[in-house]
Amino acid sequence: MSEPLIVCLDVDYRADTAVAAGLWFRGWMAEREETQAVAGFREVAEYQPGEFYRRELPCLLGVLRKGPLADIVIVDGYVSLEPGHAGLGAHLHEALDRKVPVVGVAKTAYRSASDVVEVLRGQSTSPLFVTAIGVELAAAAAEVKRMHGEYRVPTLLRAVDQLARHSAMPDPIGSSD
Repeated sequence: MSEPLIVCLDVDYRADTAVAAGLWFRGWMAEREETQAVAGFREVAEYQPGEFYRRELPCLLGVLRKGPLADIVIVDGYVSLEPGHAGLGAHLHEALDRKVPVVGVAKTAYRSASDVVEVLRGQSTSPLFVTAIGVELAAAAAEVKRMHGEYRVPTLLRAVDQLARHSAMPDPIGSSD
């Protein structure tokens, strides 16, 4: 059986624009991506506490359209925020017709988040906070723990963050509303 095609996504905000990036790779332990994509967006929605997905989801969907269909999506954030309150990952799972599992990997704790597994990697004493939908949470957390890289943040999650931050603004797709 072949390794799953995984995509990790991140978005960098610049005033009222954003650059979304995606790295597609084969298998949880991959060291390098197979392909990448970057998408630019103008007129990005304002940040609303507890409703971050309104700002980020259109950007994630836009960059996903630029690459192959993945078996699993990893987002920088939470799948669920608290009981009964969906996070970015759950909204993305819905937007993908509940067909693609979504794993959230957050670097900071969300005070009322439920169904979270803390993952320690490398020599770090600061955990990553893993949430998931469409895949068993414990299995997702174990896979995040074994991802390539000796540091707290896995190699490809760090790489997608850097790709979003340092890419020049591509021709904007349009409003992210």
